Amino acid sequence: MNEAHVYVLMDALGWPVAETHGFLTGLLPHRRPLRTILGFSSGAIPSILTGMTPDRHGRWNLLYFDPEHSRFRWLRPASRLPERWLNHRLARRGLQELGRRMLGCGPGFECCVRPQLLPWFAWAETRDLYQPGSLEPAANIFDLWAEAGLPFRIYSYRQGGDLELLGRAAQDLEAGRAVAYFIYLCELDHFLHRFRGDAPAERGFLQRYDGPLRLLYRALERRGRPVNFHLFSDHGMTPVARREDLAGALARLPWRMPQHYLAVLDSTLARFWFFHPGAEDAIRACCAESGCGRMLAADELKALGIWFPDGRYGQAVYLLPPGCMFSRSDFHGGAWNPRAMHGYHPGDANSDAVLLSSRPLPPDLSDITGLHRLLCQPLAGVRQSAGAA
Repeated sequence: MNEAHVYVLMDALGWPVAETHGFLTGLLPHRRPLRTILGFSSGAIPSILTGMTPDRHGRWNLLYFDPEHSRFRWLRPASRLPERWLNHRLARRGLQELGRRMLGCGPGFECCVRPQLLPWFAWAETRDLYQPGSLEPAANIFDLWAEAGLPFRIYSYRQGGDLELLGRAAQDLEAGRAVAYFIYLCELDHFLHRFRGDAPAERGFLQRYDGPLRLLYRALERRGRPVNFHLFSDHGMTPVARREDLAGALARLPWRMPQHYLAVLDSTLARFWFFHPGAEDAIRACCAESGCGRMLAADELKALGIWFPDGRYGQAVYLLPPGCMFSRSDFHGGAWNPRAMHGYHPGDANSDAVLLSSRPLPPDLSDITGLHRLLCQPLAGVRQSAGAA
């Protein structure tokens, strides 16, 4: 039987958190921080699965400008209706279900901008990310495993909670059902938004995973040597100390969406498309006067691997500094008051992802795109078996 490989993607486990609490230090002694991708999991996880930066695999944010192919282009006449007619909880929920069940936007679609603006945008994740074909035309690691005929198993939140997934993977390992096991754990992300910086709470939450991960490791160990166990993350989590109301500042300007411009505000960055030079000048000045964030120049976007010449993800990108977030955005309201956030510049130490492994690590593996090399390791066994045959 080919040796088995286990890959655990633990969303939002940052290097400072893992090292402060000595998470699995004895079990996984080969450890290092990894530089992440600017933005959110929507760009970082595809970068892990493909080994490429967003400007190469094509995914960065969930919403992108594409009025010709928007699944909601039929809603465009509604942009002239009074906002109160559509921009309320029931309408958003109805459009969300419509997008998920009838318009092909995928099971993760959310109506996260004003409904009147949906006709100008397309939704990136129309397929379950943790399946072959999810990032077409880019090939993800599951495509490579499938093409090679490698037996593999994938576990994600669509099949249950984190601890349930770990238990199921351990059972499958014991039964020898596959060679590669990929487990995505999402619950730490939600927890750290609320409790990052509360050391006892962090330690207690991580302790929940200790036993199940050790059982999974022992199940892998019984498959023989070497033990190929890798736990990694997509980004870290930064404590929030300041909030900026850019949405309020934009609302006070005389320019309106969608006639003059479009904006999508994530928790830590804003993306703009301009249809009137006066609107562009006013918005750039507004952002410059906020005293918190900055517009990213094209050269920096290129260096960060998030430059898209067609402007699909924004003609201008405004980024907040680490520890600052918008008091309200398209992805959260004013009532949500998290203690921590991600989506900052990759140079922020709290944003560093982690790699914890049972095996010595390549010395040049320094950012999350390099994790793809580890994910490709089971393919070497397939090639060896094919050569022997």
